[in-house]
Amino acid sequence: MKRKANAVWSGSLKEGEGTITTQSKVLDNHKYCFNSRFGDGKATNPDELLAAAHASCFAMALSLFLNEAGFTAESLDVTSTVSMDVDSLELTKSHLTLRAIIPDIDQETFLECAHEAKDNCPVSKALDLEITLDAELQ
Repeated sequence: MKRKANAVWSGSLKEGEGTITTQSKVLDNHKYCFNSRFGDGKATNPDELLAAAHASCFAMALSLFLNEAGFTAESLDVTSTVSMDVDSLELTKSHLTLRAIIPDIDQETFLECAHEAKDNCPVSKALDLEITLDAELQ
């Protein structure tokens, strides 16, 4: 299985801008720029796209591990916060915050499944940065 996306950039780093298109066309010539990455611009950026990929991948992996343990989530609300060291231009961390509603699961099994998903979702495996998790069963 392969998935692809295309990025086009024009101009200098600070004044230029680009567009991103995904294979599914969910993003179709969607704008990204310097100001959206390092400021408050109204466009996307690689860091938030990586955060979205990590949050969604983790949620899907957790659903798998919960099902294998005999549980089905009513709701998995996941946020990934990706941190960058601006001085070194290095992504340093992805912090996953999970708020889950899972009927009939005990805390220990919930945390085991959550940590298994954190360590084994494909995006976590691809990232070379610190990954942390705050998991709350509601």
